[in-house]
Amino acid sequence: MENIRITTVTNQAEVNQKQVDELYEEAGYWHVNTGDQVIHSKRMPGKYRTIKWYTASIWLIYFFGPYLRWGDRQAVLFNIPNRQFYIFDITIMPQDVWMLAMVLLFFAILLAAVTSIAGRVFCGYFCFQTVWTDIFTLIEEKLEGLPTQRRKLDEEPLSARKVRIKAIKHSLWILIGVFTGLSFTAWFTDAYQLWIDLFTFNAPMMVVITIITFTIGTYVLAGFMREQTCFWLCPYARIQGVMYDSETILPTYDKLRGEPRGKLKKGQPIEGNGDCIDCNQCVAVCPTGIDIRHGQQEGCITCALCLDACDSVMDKINRPRGLIRYSSLDELTGVPQIPLHKRPRVLVYFGIMALAIVGLFYGLTNLGTFDLKVLHERQPLFVQQSDGTIQNKYVLKILNKTDKDMSISINAAGPEGLITQGIKEKTRLPANKLSSFTVFLRIPKENLESDRSEITFRIHSFEEFEDSIEYESMFYGPQPVKREQHERNDHD
Repeated sequence: MENIRITTVTNQAEVNQKQVDELYEEAGYWHVNTGDQVIHSKRMPGKYRTIKWYTASIWLIYFFGPYLRWGDRQAVLFNIPNRQFYIFDITIMPQDVWMLAMVLLFFAILLAAVTSIAGRVFCGYFCFQTVWTDIFTLIEEKLEGLPTQRRKLDEEPLSARKVRIKAIKHSLWILIGVFTGLSFTAWFTDAYQLWIDLFTFNAPMMVVITIITFTIGTYVLAGFMREQTCFWLCPYARIQGVMYDSETILPTYDKLRGEPRGKLKKGQPIEGNGDCIDCNQCVAVCPTGIDIRHGQQEGCITCALCLDACDSVMDKINRPRGLIRYSSLDELTGVPQIPLHKRPRVLVYFGIMALAIVGLFYGLTNLGTFDLKVLHERQPLFVQQSDGTIQNKYVLKILNKTDKDMSISINAAGPEGLITQGIKEKTRLPANKLSSFTVFLRIPKENLESDRSEITFRIHSFEEFEDSIEYESMFYGPQPVKREQHERNDHD
């Protein structure tokens, strides 16, 4: 019995040591391009390449969105100088910017949720760095040719042909950078007026600086740094590892099916070899230059272009697709898959996202047409008039959130005998402005049952979009006579 236990422990130790050795061997193949070579990836058609083009087209909103009109203004405009954000029929003022935190929270958690489920699909399909780099390399391929031709051109001595090709390429890159900067600026100012100001040389210096900054940034990051941006500048690449688990679906090479690798012999696989024919097409198409067959690596952006390349080779040699496929570690090792709705991490992520959506929905449905703040005069809290009434002073700050002038009424309700001063039956509020009104309230002393009484201010609009808002404040006065007399009697 003791011998059996010793043998079992020994076998387990051998298995664990073998796994460790495999991990070290796999880690030894990890390759991170440090900039000593230019990655000229090959383009191949396929399912995931098509998906990439569709997802990249979302960025057309970035370029054309500012030109969409809504009435007499831009549909979406972030007017920072005037502290007003317009989103179609919604106007968001500075005090409503807390909703921006809800939006940022939603997308941050969405990014974490998607990463825990399917890895860095944001990097592979949506990230602006990936999309812009893809466009830049497409231009490069159209002008300079296939990867081998591009490398050959880079090594050629300077010639008129090389200068012409490079000049056209870099001019197109700079032009894309300029439009990137223009499009960014157009979200913060009227897009059509922006073009007029630029052509008439009346554009503000900040606008010019922003466009130049984005032009240089796009040109350098997408044209030269490319995958280096993902490796060394992007923080998301650094923290992705803590978001993965054994259930995360990633581009994965099936070693059990692919190994041992071997070249084709007269068009036929060698007996005993796996399905991988070591054609290196998966490496050739990788935009970061990694070899997915050596395991998950920091440079993998989950773009799945290696899946397209491998599937095309499998089709040619009449082998099943999926040698490289989206798969989780649990699936590869035969561990039963846990449904998404039973994964604690995913449930927590989606719970936080749901709270963010609820908060945002509440904010958008309770924006109102105006906002009211009431400030009570503190020095003094109250003044006793010669006629025996108690007077309090208030400052009402009313913000018109609409882009049109409004007519409103201001009312106050409180203890019996309330007298108002400084309130008009109908008051005009200028559009998108904060207006202040000084209001005096007086109440007969005998009507005050306490040294503090509730006062309600109510604002009502006379516009077609009738709206109203209330604000509760306090009215301060002396202690009632009865209470003072009672206290004197107790003292006696």
